[in-house]
Amino acid sequence: MRSLNLCIFLSLTAAVVYSLPLDREQPPQQITHKDEEFAESYLKSFFNLTKEHERSFGRRGVNPMVEKLRDMQRFFGLSITGTVDADTMQMMKKARCGVPDTQVASFSTFGGDQKWRTTALTYRILNYTPDMTRAEVDESVEKALNVWARVTPLTFRRIERGTADIMISFGSRSHGDSYPFDGPQGTLAHAFAPSRGIGGDAHFDEDEDFTYRSTRGYVLFLVAAHEFGHSLGLGHSRDPGALMYPNYIYKNPDTFQLPRDDVNGIQSLYGPNVNVNPNEPTPPTTPNSCDATMVLDAVSTLRGEMLFFKGSFFWRKYPRNPKPRQSLISSFWPNAPEKVDAAFESRQTDRVYLFQGLQVWAFSGYDLVSGFPRNINYFGLPRNVNKINAALYDTRKRRTLFFVGDQYYSYDEERRTMDAGFPKSIETLLPGHTSKVTAGFQYRGYTYLYSGSNMFEYSLRTGRLFRVLRNDYFLPCAN
Repeated sequence: MRSLNLCIFLSLTAAVVYSLPLDREQPPQQITHKDEEFAESYLKSFFNLTKEHERSFGRRGVNPMVEKLRDMQRFFGLSITGTVDADTMQMMKKARCGVPDTQVASFSTFGGDQKWRTTALTYRILNYTPDMTRAEVDESVEKALNVWARVTPLTFRRIERGTADIMISFGSRSHGDSYPFDGPQGTLAHAFAPSRGIGGDAHFDEDEDFTYRSTRGYVLFLVAAHEFGHSLGLGHSRDPGALMYPNYIYKNPDTFQLPRDDVNGIQSLYGPNVNVNPNEPTPPTTPNSCDATMVLDAVSTLRGEMLFFKGSFFWRKYPRNPKPRQSLISSFWPNAPEKVDAAFESRQTDRVYLFQGLQVWAFSGYDLVSGFPRNINYFGLPRNVNKINAALYDTRKRRTLFFVGDQYYSYDEERRTMDAGFPKSIETLLPGHTSKVTAGFQYRGYTYLYSGSNMFEYSLRTGRLFRVLRNDYFLPCAN
């Protein structure tokens, strides 16, 4: 019997158990025996930990669990400890696809002959979910296929009868392919790599809540677009911005663009679309922390972590792990703006505030605070201010500083009022500093202000400049 590659999305439940400590003084989450059993099951499902590995342990003297843990940690950019630590458990419990993860730096393919030998493919929708209207399902499927057709010579024609190359269906539990679904909040869908018979087919779990656009439930367009990537011959990518990244991540379906990594992957199989519209937007790329010219959008702290924002991504740097982890903003805060202008952590409210244009979002941990987003004049800023360039909380004076152009404002969080006499020139705060502040935060008594690709280390008490540093001082190259 030939082997089949299938894709399974796991539920979002328990995905955030280990991410954020609830209290600044709380020790790291302890790993239980149940966690270790879960990790072993995960490695068997996605990193090919087998009985043969276990039997070879005594002969080779190498613990196969440690080897596979290192493989998994390397794939996701974690610290390579070979142990079931909290960061590893956090990643294992995220929603994800069930195709095993190959050790690649970017996109992957299934290899061999697992691609279609024709560019004219057919698809058929066998049945429908009651979660959505028939028209919404039809549009979601068509739009998901067009994601791939837009950048390749592939075409997709819908048929109403007979056997199509890609057969699409909704089912629950045992549904006829030897890979039963597991009920609500479990697997979402699976798809098979190109081949005869069931190859290319995509099945969706009827027990899940599929939606047209809502962040509640799972957007069928996003799930289907990922699954059809497998139907066409793509494996997984390590790029956290890629559609083919293993974990399910919400993106606005109305503004979705296929990322560059996915474009490279599918074009490696089928080539580019020679009839591409010259007005097509450039595929988005994932920011690289090794780019010495990169200008960060914002920097903040969050309960002992450091957050570095660029575009629709941010890096999280943990005190116990010097290697930053990159992810989409929407994967952490689904209700956040796609990009941010500024960010800061309030020590008074234990919230992180994200600014975009005239609006500000407040989050307590993962949760959007009730009443937000609000207009930025919530902080007492004048109505002629339409954008914040940077923000930071000054722990010595217990003030939040907002930087706008070559000026700054001082906000008293305890009284919830803007201090009198502002705005003032940034030079009155830091003599000699004439460049625009693009990001800022405080760390161990020092104030760090970003301007372009440089970072300035100051004492706000004296206004003294100590050092001019590069962006990679706190955000090291992760390659």
